Amino acid sequence: MKKYVAFGELMLRLSAPVTEVTLQSPVFNATFGGSEANFSIALANYKEDVKYITVLPENAIAEAAIKELRGFNVDVSDIKRSGNRIGIYYTETGASMRPSKVIYDRAHSSISEVSTGIFDWDKILTGAHWFHTTGITPAISEGAADVTLEAMKVAKANGIKVSFDLNYREKLWKWGKSPIEVMPEMLKYVDVLIANEEDCQKCLGVELDVDVASGKLDPQKYTKLASKIINVFPNITHIAVSLRESISADWNNWSVVMATSNNFFVSKQYEIRDIVDRVGGGDSFASGLVWGLNNLSECQSTVEFAAAASALKHTIRGDYNRITIEDVLTLSNGDASGRIQR
Repeated sequence: MKKYVAFGELMLRLSAPVTEVTLQSPVFNATFGGSEANFSIALANYKEDVKYITVLPENAIAEAAIKELRGFNVDVSDIKRSGNRIGIYYTETGASMRPSKVIYDRAHSSISEVSTGIFDWDKILTGAHWFHTTGITPAISEGAADVTLEAMKVAKANGIKVSFDLNYREKLWKWGKSPIEVMPEMLKYVDVLIANEEDCQKCLGVELDVDVASGKLDPQKYTKLASKIINVFPNITHIAVSLRESISADWNNWSVVMATSNNFFVSKQYEIRDIVDRVGGGDSFASGLVWGLNNLSECQSTVEFAAAASALKHTIRGDYNRITIEDVLTLSNGDASGRIQR
């Protein structure tokens, strides 16, 4: 069995009930989440061997988070315990023309205080086939950025494939450098890049003539985006982009494109109405893509699996995609009826 390692911040998620605005009722639903943790749990649900690396304080909330990861069969044996707080984020689910909203409370979280040398990456990555992280982690602090790059370098030195989801988060980049000063160096160590048009513009300075607010995206335009990036970073073998056509907060069209140096693949498009929770949809896309690249023989099958996995996540409340390979294959093979199974 192949072994995967992911690195990033695990957070406490506090959500307003259903589609209420924040503190409309004096209550939050408390769960856990974070991009790389979401990725890890999805792969573990696909019966893969996954190790998750983060930093958490020594308190009951962190223990509950670790216990939940264990319950999904994610290896948490190398999680570092230090610092004083777990990062928090608040979510408010939009409806119709009212957008969903996220508020971050992550300053001085345990992972923001990391520095190089804290993790023994050679040991952590022993026997690993794949390493995954995202652009969210280097946005947290300069130390987190340094450790992310440190891990990527060790992975590449050991012949381990690296996937990287650019995941631009404007609200997080506060520590001094802009993403366009940080990300290009990291991309030198990446094999599989996951991004959207805003990620590429803000993190790499690569522009694409699309209007994401129009509700209609042309998949073929993304060939130009991929070509520009591969020309600069020839080490990147695959570039994958999720295409979200947002009709409203709870009605999206969703599809996936993937490019290699000489081919371009487009998935079928899913019309997702009555969205339950779109948070984690991109992470489900990333995990589905990585699973497909490692387990399916054709790139077209991979983009179909990734698109279906992420479409299904929109029907599940919380960060984590609690679905199986069979669930994804049923949808990707054409059964979107939603009929009861018994």
